[in-house]
Amino acid sequence: MTDTSPEIAEMVRARLMARSGAERFRMGVDMFEAARRMVLASLPADLTETERKRRLFERLYGMPLPATP
Repeated sequence: MTDTSPEIAEMVRARLMARSGAERFRMGVDMFEAARRMVLASLPADLTETERKRRLFERLYGMPLPATP
């Protein structure tokens, strides 16, 4: 479901595809980093660094962090 008209969606897609591959890649990296910062900001401040990393992984990937051998 979308509230964007097909004409506007096509205009946005055309503008995105007009960018270079490197620019599109950088946009993806920037969006991932923004999501990462938002997740970290939502976690309790008193967690250990290891626990913060574990919870970040779980929130981003939707599964527990695999145990290390």
